[in-house]
Amino acid sequence: MESLAFIAALVMVLAIATTDAQSICNMPASGLIACKPAVTPPNPPPPTSTCCSALSHADMSCLCSYKNSNLLPSLGIDPNLAMQLPSLCKLPHPANC
Repeated sequence: MESLAFIAALVMVLAIATTDAQSICNMPASGLIACKPAVTPPNPPPPTSTCCSALSHADMSCLCSYKNSNLLPSLGIDPNLAMQLPSLCKLPHPANC
């Protein structure tokens, strides 16, 4: 569940950051964009080092605040893939959403 919340926030941030060129929850637009392929079906690639690096600096609690958003599916993001992202990036302390 913690990963889903993170990815929901990630996607929301991606949508906002891409248009406003800002960062959200300490994750820059470039990091969000780098993570999108890893959570987009079918057959997503593993997250890139750019994605994981951005994710490692993100405020996970902040990202968790987006966990109930319906934005993920509307942006082509698979919530199940999103839940796996922190683990795939081997983050030491993912948020407990």
